[in-house]
Amino acid sequence: MHYEAELIFFRKLLRNFHLNTNILNSSEPDIPVFDSGLRKLIYSESDYSRLFHERLADTKPNTIYRVSDEYLCSYIFFRLPETEGDQCLIIGPYTQVEHPLRVILNCAEKLSIPSSLFPQLEKYYSDLPLIPDESTIFALVNTFGETIWGSLDHFSVEYIERSLPQDYEPVASRPDFKDTEEPLISMQIMEERYAAENRMIQAVSQGLVHKAEMMISNTANQGMEDRIADPVRNLKNYCIILKTLLRKGAEAGAVHPLHIDSLTSKFAKKIELIHSPEEAYALNQEMVRKYCLLVKNHSMKGYSLLIRKVLTRIDSDLTADLSLKTQADLLNVNASYLSTLFKKETGVTLTDYVSRKRVEHAVFLLNSTDMQIQTIAQYCGIPDVNYFTKTFKKYVQKTPKEYRESVAPYSA
Repeated sequence: MHYEAELIFFRKLLRNFHLNTNILNSSEPDIPVFDSGLRKLIYSESDYSRLFHERLADTKPNTIYRVSDEYLCSYIFFRLPETEGDQCLIIGPYTQVEHPLRVILNCAEKLSIPSSLFPQLEKYYSDLPLIPDESTIFALVNTFGETIWGSLDHFSVEYIERSLPQDYEPVASRPDFKDTEEPLISMQIMEERYAAENRMIQAVSQGLVHKAEMMISNTANQGMEDRIADPVRNLKNYCIILKTLLRKGAEAGAVHPLHIDSLTSKFAKKIELIHSPEEAYALNQEMVRKYCLLVKNHSMKGYSLLIRKVLTRIDSDLTADLSLKTQADLLNVNASYLSTLFKKETGVTLTDYVSRKRVEHAVFLLNSTDMQIQTIAQYCGIPDVNYFTKTFKKYVQKTPKEYRESVAPYSA
């Protein structure tokens, strides 16, 4: 088919909206699980297969179907041209509204689902992607339709509302019904969730801000299980879960616990101040960005244990005595050996590294405070203001006063 590359790209885009995509073939006897096993929980194997093939057979070419089904779920599907066996691309499931417990209970009653299976049903709905506004998704779908069919004029869109078939047989009334020993839906959803969490940890461990932000960008569109009755407490609890994942990512990125603990403590306080979903979402975005930047700025991957200790001491207190002799004495190693090893692993001398760190901190303080330059010099570990000015100019090409006048908001 001429659009193979576009199809791969399209499916990747949808994945970033947490939307599953599956290619289904009506000629294949084995029906893939495209809904986390919901229908196999509700229908017998023969009913499931029959309904699946009947609905695929009813599809028309050059038609995009938007389906709201009898299980409170939405799908988009259409036939793929130039494929063998009438292949269809199905997008979903997702939901446009949040489903509180009473709605799920009503659905379970309508479907005559026994109480023993309700925990699986609840888990299923808690994990459904929430897409309250389909306009962005349909913009992507219509653009892809234009690509595979050549023009917006060459295809149509149909909206379908599904209801239970008249011959639907309740799960519990089947002669072969027995309680499942393993919560299949719960297991699959949990496996997918843990896989997503591991991908998040890996992205943070590499300091990949854009990748981690993309993973979290639609968290607000991902259903969450209400573990307690208080909705605000639920939001806070999920922020705590995310913070834990991000902390693990920073650990995997070889950031010293000193830095991780400092950032984690700050966010622990911010989480308890959350009062709305909007605040929770904004804080999640901030946490992802800050933990990734923590890895980018403080990762010690590739450094020996000795150099890691030196770097950590420098980062933890710029006002301390960070001279080569003092560092070597504290670590009980030869100063010449430490100097050689530091230059080999970092590419710069210890003195140059410390000076750069102190100037970077001075730039931050000049930009963000109205402290006097003498005070800033002390906060950066260089109490001699003349030497501080000389060191600052060496790296910034301006004196601290000239720099503040050019960029700081307090210069006026």
